[in-house]
Amino acid sequence: MNTVVKELSPEKPVVETGVTAEKRMLDSIFGKRPTEFQLAVMVEQGLPISSVEVLRNEGLTFSEVHGVVLPARTLKHRKDKKQSLSLEEADRTLRVAKIITLADHVFGNHDKALRWLRRGNQRLEGRSPLEMLRSEVGGDLVRQMLYQIDEGMFV
Repeated sequence: MNTVVKELSPEKPVVETGVTAEKRMLDSIFGKRPTEFQLAVMVEQGLPISSVEVLRNEGLTFSEVHGVVLPARTLKHRKDKKQSLSLEEADRTLRVAKIITLADHVFGNHDKALRWLRRGNQRLEGRSPLEMLRSEVGGDLVRQMLYQIDEGMFV
C-alpha cells in the first residue's frame, strides 16, 4: 500500500494511505479532486503536459506511455510550444490512470496490476490490456475484465 505525506503545516503532516494513480495525477495537476463534471470540462480544455509524467511515475515505461497516450515527437512538440494535451490525448491519459487505479484495487498490489496490464491476454487475441487503452471501447473492455476478475470470474 502506498503512503503519501502531505505537509499542511510544518507541525501537522496529513498521511493518506491507499492513494490511487488517478488521485495522484489529479492532485499533481489541480491540487485537489475535481468533481466529475469539472474533470470532463478540464479534459475538453486539455490537461497539462505534466499529467503524462504522472503515468511514468506510476511505473509505465517511456514506450508504453508514448504507445498509448501520444507519440514522443508530439509530446516534445507540445512541450516546446507550451501546449496542453489535445482532448483525445487528455482522455487517454485519464483513462490509463483510472485503469491503473482499478487494477491496483483488483490485484491489491501495484506490481501485480502492472504485470497483468502488460501481459498478452488470450481474450484480447494476444494483445495486452494496456494496448487496448488506446480507445474508449478498448478501455471499457479492460474495465469489464477487471470487474470480472474482482468478482472471481475467469478472464
